[in-house]
Amino acid sequence: MTQTAPKDTPNIDWATLGFSYIRTDLRYLSHWKDGAWDAGTLTEDNVLHIAEGSTALHYGQQCFEGLKAYRCQDGSINIFRPDQNAARMRRSCRRVLMPEISDEQFIDAVTQVVRANERFIPPYGTGGSLYLRPYMIGVGDNIGVRTAPEFIFGVFCVPVGPYFKGGLTPQNFLVSDYDRAAPHGTGAAKVGGNYAASLMPGQLAKDTVIDGHHFADALYLDPETHRKIEEVGAANFFAITGDGCFVTPKSPSILESITKYSLLWLAEHRLNLSVEEGDVYIDRLDGYTEAGACGTAAVITPIGGIQYGDTFHVFHSETEAGPVTRRLYDELVGIQYGDVPAPDGWIVKV
Repeated sequence: MTQTAPKDTPNIDWATLGFSYIRTDLRYLSHWKDGAWDAGTLTEDNVLHIAEGSTALHYGQQCFEGLKAYRCQDGSINIFRPDQNAARMRRSCRRVLMPEISDEQFIDAVTQVVRANERFIPPYGTGGSLYLRPYMIGVGDNIGVRTAPEFIFGVFCVPVGPYFKGGLTPQNFLVSDYDRAAPHGTGAAKVGGNYAASLMPGQLAKDTVIDGHHFADALYLDPETHRKIEEVGAANFFAITGDGCFVTPKSPSILESITKYSLLWLAEHRLNLSVEEGDVYIDRLDGYTEAGACGTAAVITPIGGIQYGDTFHVFHSETEAGPVTRRLYDELVGIQYGDVPAPDGWIVKV
């Protein structure tokens, strides 16, 4: 059932908004059956009704995305690089044998959800945004280990503030003994199993205190050699060398972050830094003056220090972001909120 969203302002304290679920007015659903997607619709119902044998429940056949819409100073709305999320979702779908969604349907669905829930977009200047969660799940009557007979593609949204408390405040991370993903597994796909595997090590990191240092999440090394940095919690890693090079890991186990590739471009073309995507060894942290975690949810979170075994390595500072990290943050966020000119194709106006 399609309804027009109410126009009154929601009772939300934008200044204290965190990263948690808030029910919004409408969400998008489309069903795949008999080899095709239907036209899709908006609905008020935030509960899915699916068969008990659905492959999403038993065999993890699902994937999801995350992107944001932003209120600009002139009152308009920006969606940041939705075509890149659409492309990454297609890659995830191929990896777990689900039907793909076209750019056109993906962007149309996202745009419909933003328009229908415009009153939930945090006002310009609050630092908040409207987080969009597209997802796909395998559904239908089934029991064997096989691809599903039917699928649901959905998009819902939630107004959010910073993922890590404190915004652009450095966080510490603990190198985990656990692996986030298997070699040649699904690490490069945005599927739920990768995140389920990270829940326990992430909680262990948050529960750990070493020499007075607390940790925001786990840092994962490559699953084959345990020598190279891969991901930081649910975000990608980057570092700045002493001679001004933006460095970030490259691995078939890493989810390719749209934020990271945006920062790579900005570092090279706006900040005139050299850039390098390759191996980042955990025992060579002394070569970096700054480091950070980046992603749609985290945006940029400066890394104050990394605990690796008995050694705690501090980068720029445990209390403030480094100068290059701050410049990258200001450039990226400025583009997202419409205050800085965007490269061609990076912004979809709603």
